[in-house]
Amino acid sequence: MRAPAVSGRFYPGTQRELERAVRELLAAVADARPGPARAALAPHAGYVYSGLTAAHVFARLDVPPVVVILAPNHTGVCRARGGASLWEAGAFRTPLGDVTVDVAFARALLEASPLVGADHAAHEHEHAVEVELPFLQIRRADVRIVPLVLAWDAWEGCDLLGRALAALVRRWPERVLLLASSDLNHYEPASVSEGKDRRALEAVVALDGAELLARCRRERISMCGRAPAATVLAASVALGGGAGARHAPRWCITVTRG
Repeated sequence: MRAPAVSGRFYPGTQRELERAVRELLAAVADARPGPARAALAPHAGYVYSGLTAAHVFARLDVPPVVVILAPNHTGVCRARGGASLWEAGAFRTPLGDVTVDVAFARALLEASPLVGADHAAHEHEHAVEVELPFLQIRRADVRIVPLVLAWDAWEGCDLLGRALAALVRRWPERVLLLASSDLNHYEPASVSEGKDRRALEAVVALDGAELLARCRRERISMCGRAPAATVLAASVALGGGAGARHAPRWCITVTRG
């Protein structure tokens, strides 16, 4: 059981308060129409900062049974040899209850990618998976997750892991959502951040993970989930996403700036 690390700080710490907060945020975008998607990008800051932005994303998702959550490594703790730390069994606890890890998908991912290793230490104090969970719980009470924390941001690793995820999603008997947990530019005035955010999101909308990473380095965009986003973009392209996709909603990246 992975205990909450930021309950009562990033989001309300009691079941009643948390459920009310998430439902009120979702109600603020009640006109959103949920639909199926292969991939999404959502923020992971405290709800007072990015909760409404997250609500815009989750309100538009028909959440499937399985959600693979890819998050950045904020703590620097990583014991997975390939740099992709997986919590492979059990559950993540929030004030709303426990979110079960999909053991079958996790095991398949361990076999499919040498970059992925079981590593609880990387998850112990990491918030970028945890903050997404209450929204998923409210949108689908029986959701199962596959939590990954990435300790690198090189395109080669993102591409390899993205392709491995795409291959699993393609053959999996249930629908799977790939969710990249990422905030955008940090620590600069809004006038600067808005331009940098726009540049990063242009690459995201183009489904170009390599360009996203290159822009973040070249233009000093402090997007903390750039590797998760690039990985999900690589998977989306491998699954047939892009301008030529026949069923665009199934390949969309849901992006809302906040």
